[in-house]
Amino acid sequence: MAQGLPSAASLSRFCQKLNRLKPLEESTMDTSLRRCLSMLDLTLLGVGGMVGSGLYVLTGTVAKEMAGPAVLVSFTVAAVASLLAALCYAEFGARVPRTGSAYLFTYVSMGELWAGFIVAVGSICAMNTVLLSNLFSLPRIVYAMATDGLFFQVFARVHPQTQVPVVGILVFGVLMALLALLLDLEALVQFLSIGTLLAYTFVATSIIVLRFQKASPSSSPGPSSPGPLTKEHSSFSDHLQLVGTGQAAASEPGQLRPALRPYLGFLSRCSPGTAVVWALSILVVSAITLGCVLVFGDSALHLPRWAYLLLLLLSFSMFLLSLLVLGAHQQQHRQDTFQIPLVPLTPALSILLNICLMLKLSYLTWLRFCIWLLVGLAVYFGYGIWHSKENLREPLGLTATRYVVFPSGSLEETVQAVQPSSQVPAPEPSCVEQPASP
Repeated sequence: MAQGLPSAASLSRFCQKLNRLKPLEESTMDTSLRRCLSMLDLTLLGVGGMVGSGLYVLTGTVAKEMAGPAVLVSFTVAAVASLLAALCYAEFGARVPRTGSAYLFTYVSMGELWAGFIVAVGSICAMNTVLLSNLFSLPRIVYAMATDGLFFQVFARVHPQTQVPVVGILVFGVLMALLALLLDLEALVQFLSIGTLLAYTFVATSIIVLRFQKASPSSSPGPSSPGPLTKEHSSFSDHLQLVGTGQAAASEPGQLRPALRPYLGFLSRCSPGTAVVWALSILVVSAITLGCVLVFGDSALHLPRWAYLLLLLLSFSMFLLSLLVLGAHQQQHRQDTFQIPLVPLTPALSILLNICLMLKLSYLTWLRFCIWLLVGLAVYFGYGIWHSKENLREPLGLTATRYVVFPSGSLEETVQAVQPSSQVPAPEPSCVEQPASP
């Protein structure tokens, strides 16, 4: 390999860093922030955010310059998009009751870069334009990023008396005021919309990812036990439990439903979760294509009528087919937390509607957002990826489980630490001990 070029192994490890997930500790409700907002406070904050910018300010602008007499239809579409997103947020809020909102939700389900950090950038873009009411939420998202190591540690400081992230409030409060001073109303509203809709889209996608993921194990060997953990399974009941576990694994989330295996055998040959990943990727791509076709029309795309209709039919068919493939696989079903109905249909409709609304925004709004995104990516690759808490946990989190069957019929389960591929020693000649002949 040429001198100075990164190896394939180093590139693979770098890509894995971008996709690492944040584990949820058992103490999910512990926080150094003060819990001071009541149900009434949260309700008034939500109503104030909707009424202040949505009702008193935007109604006349939308009716005059955009929708005309169809302004009620416009608000109805926005209400449906908000309702679908609210259902997704409700499920995540019940399962992940931590500070961080969309940033945390996507971090634990989709990965560090393509979810967590990008959604955080979008949320900061959106909340910087709503000013006062979001001074409650924006510093807390920044605080969650700082405690995870993805943003500068100064924003993780909490005032000892008031128990609020005072540095984040001061810095982003000044930034909000400057943006409100420099930008006009239409630019502020569109900037708010693109960040909010992007967060809605990622949260809806994360719901699909979370539903088809395996439930994380409740316990794992810690770093304080360097040696292998062994457990004997010698009784008949132990063997039955292991057999039952293997049979239960056949209906784990991400695998094809047993009733459909005789008809969709080609999907059952895929490794668990592979078909779901491909179907979700096709769903997002087809939603973008379908949104472009619906929003821009044949005239803006410069297509003949037959090509426009063909593209519309193909994109809709791929969107529907990916939904059917996702629906053919097992999902997580939990009774202890709220789960939205009709998954994957409900989050898929949210993704499609949010994409259509984002495509209606101006080119200048997309340009501003891309600039903010580049700034955010520069912060991530320059600071966050190296100081992330998950980057410090990686050497301790690699383990493997092996089952050893002895001639006597007993079964021993061994959990051993796995070394990185660059540190694995050369294999030694193995020998199999045969039972002594009588």
